[in-house]
Amino acid sequence: MRITTRHTARTVQLLCVTVTAALVATGCGRSEDSGPGKDAPAEIAAGKAKGTVVMWSMGDPDKDLKELAKKFEQENPDAHVKITSVPWDAAHDKLTTAIAGGNTPDMSVIGSTWMAEMAAMNGFQATPASIKSSSFYPGQWDTTKYKDTSYGVPFIANTMVVYYRTDLTEKAGIKGAPATDWSGYLKDLKTIQASAGKQNPKLRYSTGWNIGFNSWIFWLPLVWQQGGDIYDAKTGKFTFDSPEVAKALEYYASIPKQGLAPTDKTESMPAFQAGQIATYQEGPWVGGSLHNDAPKLDGTWKTAPLPYSKQPAGFAGGSDLAVFKDAKNADGAWKFARFLTEPANLAAYAKATGNIPPSPSAWDEAKLSEDETMKAFAEQLKVSKAPPAIGTWQQIADAVDSQLERLSLGKATVAQVQQALQSKATSIGAGR
Repeated sequence: MRITTRHTARTVQLLCVTVTAALVATGCGRSEDSGPGKDAPAEIAAGKAKGTVVMWSMGDPDKDLKELAKKFEQENPDAHVKITSVPWDAAHDKLTTAIAGGNTPDMSVIGSTWMAEMAAMNGFQATPASIKSSSFYPGQWDTTKYKDTSYGVPFIANTMVVYYRTDLTEKAGIKGAPATDWSGYLKDLKTIQASAGKQNPKLRYSTGWNIGFNSWIFWLPLVWQQGGDIYDAKTGKFTFDSPEVAKALEYYASIPKQGLAPTDKTESMPAFQAGQIATYQEGPWVGGSLHNDAPKLDGTWKTAPLPYSKQPAGFAGGSDLAVFKDAKNADGAWKFARFLTEPANLAAYAKATGNIPPSPSAWDEAKLSEDETMKAFAEQLKVSKAPPAIGTWQQIADAVDSQLERLSLGKATVAQVQQALQSKATSIGAGR
């Protein structure tokens, strides 16, 4: 199971917004005596797990998850875990349909950007108090929350770093990693761009660019780095019209505006492998892909934390484990979720799959920081944040993606994008 931001974003593009909005608006027919923000945390009973735990996982059949399930069954002889794989492109609709019909498994892997939406549908049980938020990176824990209540446990972390080709940056005269301050980073990109066709004959652009779906993932941290946000949970109002958002849009637009990145939806991974771009931002899945698909590049690429202006920040994504309101074996499911997120098991899963764990203890257990290419991820996880925990987030994200594309292509100004987003987000609302 390779649960990445790319997979999640591609999947949510396929969801039916009309159906989802209707489900959220009606609360899926559940009574109002419980629900998002009203739930008391579930309790995990003493003793070993019993009975069958039915779980959905996402993507291809996950042999490594099944190996952990076997270990759980050995420790809990009266329990049996049944794992069913659900393709990512069918997962969202399958989950929302199951929640609406009260016909869910006991638990599931849930893409982090879906958590608030499905919690708003009253689909999940609140996380037991015995599972401590302090065991996880703060941003990863926040992906489980809706209206200040946690409805799951972080399972797979995801955040972005800068990948750079040392052979290309060194020929451009840059020693070491690109600068981590925004002004210095832009200066380095210009220096790299100046080497295109000269010191670096194959190079076309200094960096890659993401246009269209999931581009918000790369822009939103720029807002947080300014000390701002796009939604104020206390007032329930969107803040796309703030100075911090304006500055973040200016930074974002400066790269394509100066011709430092392609705006034709060039795929960054193959361009990076071919030496056509020297840097780009992506998640942890890239390292394994580079090693498998382009082993000749081993040793010529490295990672660095994201550049920032006022304060470091990054995107916290990935996947969480959730237990459904209609679970038939909720106690067994929570015991399995607790087992899977124990540091030793998270570390084993990370080593086997190439995913990164959402827990500092698991990170240490797996000794991931001994790998030079992973250190940037460790730094980013400490400062990463989750997107707003609102039920309509995917609709808001789609609007952001659309406006960022207009901005990248020079079809709208920063002020026009701000106005359009503030109006659109306000009309969509935050949901229940």
